Amino acid sequence: MNREMLTLINSRRSVRSYKPDPVPEELLNAVLEAGTYAPSGGGRQSATIVAITGGKYREALSRLNAAVKPSPSDPYYGAPVIVLVLADGDAHTGVEDGSCVLENMMLAAHALDLGTCWIHREKQIFDSEEGKVLLREWGLPETLRGVGAIALGYPAGPAAEPAKRKEGYIVRV
Repeated sequence: MNREMLTLINSRRSVRSYKPDPVPEELLNAVLEAGTYAPSGGGRQSATIVAITGGKYREALSRLNAAVKPSPSDPYYGAPVIVLVLADGDAHTGVEDGSCVLENMMLAAHALDLGTCWIHREKQIFDSEEGKVLLREWGLPETLRGVGAIALGYPAGPAAEPAKRKEGYIVRV
């Protein structure tokens, strides 16, 4: 067993404050590629990964996400990159497939000294008319459903200590 992988899994933390520094293209590509190697139901690869590195789409996503659960702050914590994971709305394992993609990318980012935080509300964003407009602008089918996103960038500070694992987390039968 690769103990380095276990250390990587055990040491990854959610980052909620990012430096404004851009993520170098080669690191972003490595993180995105890791997502493409996630397991998927029947090997169908139902997920679609969309990387947003700034501009009007970064602003639009922040606004749309904040509108789902009203918040005056950036739901993506100022990260320079937002990576969306969408899934085929007809795929019976779309949420599961997309969740595996998100986890692969989060672990890959951590291995590259980048920080991530899993962000929710993408389902509501891409079920909305404004979300459908974005999909059309990106040349993607409107049948895609939001699974989640990760905020991605260089952490602005040290990682938090892990929370104590809950009692009864593991049950052996």
